[in-house]
Order: sequence, then structure tokens, then C-alpha cells
Amino acid sequence: MKRSGNAGRLFGTNGVRGIVGADMPPDLVFSIGAAFGSMRKGRIAVGKDTRTSGEMLIHALKAGLLATGCDVVDCGILPTPALQFLIKGQYAGGAMITASHNPPEYNGVKIIEADGTEMGDEETLELERNIANRTFKMQSWEYTGKETIDPTLVDNYIDAIVARFPHNPGSGMLVAVDPGSGPACRTTPKILRRIGCRVLTVNGVMDGTFPGRLPEPSEHGLAALSALVVSSGADFGIAHDGDADRAVFLDENGRYIEENAELLLVARHICRKNKGIIVTPVSTSQLVETIAKENGSSVVYTKVGSINVARTMHAIIRDGNVVVFGGEGNGGLIYPDHQFCRDGGMTAAVMVSILAEEREKLSEIVSSLPRRSMVKGKIPAADADAVINGLTGRFSKDNIDRLDGLKIIRGSSWALIRKSGTEPLMRITVESEDNEQAEVFYKEVTSAIQDLLNNTYNKITGIS
Repeated sequence: MKRSGNAGRLFGTNGVRGIVGADMPPDLVFSIGAAFGSMRKGRIAVGKDTRTSGEMLIHALKAGLLATGCDVVDCGILPTPALQFLIKGQYAGGAMITASHNPPEYNGVKIIEADGTEMGDEETLELERNIANRTFKMQSWEYTGKETIDPTLVDNYIDAIVARFPHNPGSGMLVAVDPGSGPACRTTPKILRRIGCRVLTVNGVMDGTFPGRLPEPSEHGLAALSALVVSSGADFGIAHDGDADRAVFLDENGRYIEENAELLLVARHICRKNKGIIVTPVSTSQLVETIAKENGSSVVYTKVGSINVARTMHAIIRDGNVVVFGGEGNGGLIYPDHQFCRDGGMTAAVMVSILAEEREKLSEIVSSLPRRSMVKGKIPAADADAVINGLTGRFSKDNIDRLDGLKIIRGSSWALIRKSGTEPLMRITVESEDNEQAEVFYKEVTSAIQDLLNNTYNKITGIS
């Protein structure tokens, strides 16, 4: 089962996930529904992605909610950001049956608060305690909840995005879309057509077996989209993950645009119009500071995870400051004047607007961004915390940031070592001025990690 960085935790940074039939049984999902319904009385909106197990699990979830007296509105198959948009200010909360980018055998649950953001850590801990102790507030037969099914509600989400682009910026533009057989099949092509684009699709039919590619929109998995972009002469290609809260892009030549470059491109576009604060995790390219400074804005860093970005954006706004943009360097971008969550459909429309305004090819716009080199990797580690603590001493001569994991700052270069929130390993990200510097720094960090791991192994086995 996918777990967070804290031992024994059920929920990770993006809900709870596991392999259906092994560690994601219906009775667990029933308990999640009953625990959530016991905490948030009122109307609850639910939805699912296209996974074949979604039907089974959403019934279990609804049963738990209804048993605690909550009224349930089933919105059917839709993107996670669409459900979040519908919930915001209209419901006591919601839950999405999805495993996002995980393979088709996985499924899970994302819990959403009344403001449309995912449930925070403290509330999630309370939810977990309620599940573990089975402290559910079940209702007698006359007070159980009622269910409404309305799959047309997703149109409200589509309408809201389209309304932000009233002048048809996509007029004359051809876009190739790969929804990955997920719920974006219902939304992104419609959004783009309604703002003036002509749209071609691949993997555009909803199918929970994901026959065309896996739900993760990786560069190597988008060969069909790349071929469609090139053969059709499309202005760009866009692909989504399994629940469409992220979007990645291919330029007009079918070439994959690295997600940090995507974030920088959108950040520049937004900050040219509105000055303020950009909120992003410590894993994002340092070039976001360059983009912000050039356009009269600034950057606030958070721990990795979209919920951390969203909550920080809320807090900064409450303090009277202007937040114009947020997001992660993985294609998950947040538009605070729209909603406080990652939204792949909105990002698709924003990209159309960028091309319409700049009147250049996407490859040319990307090439105008400042450049640095980033290297990423991961190393298995059962006790990542001990390794990270050991690294702090090894790199004590460098500037150290412990906001999230360990960030080693050396001149214009940095290395981030974090404990994975979902697997027993450490994730390493290094960024430098050029690829050679990045590779050297990366090898230095991974060598130090391996040395610490070997020392730990030798102590355990008694090898001297």
C-alpha cells in the first residue's frame, strides 16, 4: 500500500493508494467513507477516474458515507480538479476514487475539504485514528443519507474554465490531446474546442485498462502523441495523468517539454500580467527565482506536495499578500484566481493563451527561457532519515536547508535529498549551471549516500 513518510501512516501526500485485491479492499474504502462522514456531516460529493475497480470502490465509499447520515452526490467519472472545483463552497467535502499516475492495478482515495483542497496532515491523522479505532458515528435506519447521481455537473467545471478565455485564443490553432484513456477524455478536448481550437486525440476513449499507455505521462510513453503532433502539423501536444490534475506538453516537433520548463513558461506568462508571489516546493528549478525577479515578483518555497503549496498560498493571502501562481515541477500547476489545486484542464487552456499572445512556436518560446541543468535519481533506503542526518554532517561546510529533507546549497548549485512519501527510497535532485557540474555534484552526493548505507550494513552484519 502506498504510505506517507511516517511509519504506519495510511494516507500519503496524495491520499491512500494500493493494489486492488491485495491492499486496497472494499472494506477499507467503506471505513474511509464512514470515518470521513463521521467528521464532516452534510452533503459530500464523490467521483472516480476510469479505472476498472472504480465502480466497486466508489460503492463502498458511498456506503460508508451514507451509513453516517451524509447525503452523497455522485458526479461520475471526472478529473480530480473538476471534483475539487464542484466541491469548493458547495459541499461539506468530497472524495475521489483514483490512483492518479499509478498503473491500472492500483486504486485509491483522495479526501477533499469544503474549500476544494485536499485534507491536511492533522485532519488526516484524525481520520486515520477513526479508521483504526472504528469510531464511526453510524445512524439508525431513519437517518441514513440519500444519494443523488448527476454526471452532468462536470460541465460546470468546463464552463468555468472556458469563461476565463472569452476571446477564443485558440482560433486557428490545432492541438493534439492525449487524455490517456482517463477522465480528461470528458473535459480537455471540450475545453480546447470551446476556446477556438481544432482538436485531435489519441487515447481519447475512456478505458480503465489504459490500453494505449500507462497513466503516468512520461516522455517515453508519449510516442503516439508525438507522432500525431508531427503528422498532423499540430501547434502542440498535451497529455494528462490518470486523474488529470497534471498536464505535460510536446512542442510542434513532438519533443517533450521538461516540466520545470513548463512551470517557468507559465510563471513568466502570469507574472508579466500580475505581480506577486509564486509558491512552489524546494524541488523546483532555481530559475523560478530568475523568472520572478525579472517580472517584479518573488518566490516562497514549501515542502514537496501540492497540498503544501495550496495551504501556503492560502496562508500568504490571509496575511494580506498577493499570490499569483503556484505549482510543482511535475506538470501540476495551481491558479489561485481559479482554484487552489493542481488543474491540468486549466493548464491546457493557459498554454493556448500563451501561444496566442506570443505568436511564436512553442519550441521558440521554450528556447527563450533561461537554462540550467537538472539531474534526478533515487536510491533504495529502508532508513532514509538516518542517511539524511548523516549527510548533514558530511556537507556541513555547505549551506543547509532542512525545510524538506536535506537541501545542500553550494554557490549556484543545489542538491535535494528527500525521503520518498510512497516508497522505501530516497529521491535525489541536483541542479547546476551546466550538465557537467550537475553530474559531478550528483555523483558526490550519491557516493556519500552509498558510503553511509555501506557503513550501516557493516554495523548490522558485524563486518569491519
